[in-house]
Amino acid sequence: MCGPRNLPRASRMSRLSPDAVVEPNETNGAVWIRAANASDVESLSIYFTGLSTTTRNKRFMGARADLAVVAAECVAKVSDPDYFTLLAELRLDEGQSTIIGETRYAYDAVARHGDFAISVADVFQRKGVGLQMMTAMERRASDLGHEMIAAETARANAEMRGLAKRAGFSDTGLGDWQSVHFAKRLSE
Repeated sequence: MCGPRNLPRASRMSRLSPDAVVEPNETNGAVWIRAANASDVESLSIYFTGLSTTTRNKRFMGARADLAVVAAECVAKVSDPDYFTLLAELRLDEGQSTIIGETRYAYDAVARHGDFAISVADVFQRKGVGLQMMTAMERRASDLGHEMIAAETARANAEMRGLAKRAGFSDTGLGDWQSVHFAKRLSE
């Protein structure tokens, strides 16, 4: 993972964090992480549809057929800072961009922690995109004054459990025979 090399100064400054750009080996482009907005619903729906059945089931912890509705829900509360969706976009040198990952975050004021869900397009998994997205999500949540992030995943989802461990999350022991619940206290 490295920073942007040949991008104009204005583009570098619009990133969410100094390390939000990843240059994948297989492409002539860079992956940028940015906040989703209302105009992303169609692209996000296409992204969800393009995920393999296995990845989609892991992201939603079961089958979902209403992907356009899910995409709309991801950007429905863009004006509320306690709810946000971050998108990882592959931006090609020709100016084209494609969503290759997303993470949705929602703060629970009663539980006093943020919950999140994340997915990365199958061909970009295990390339550092998920970890970069989690880092950007944590930074934004911390900037909002949130102190803890938590999530739940299926016990069978070894990829998510591994990603959470690499990102510094701990198993809380609150899961059951089907799920694992993990959390991370954010730096102050």
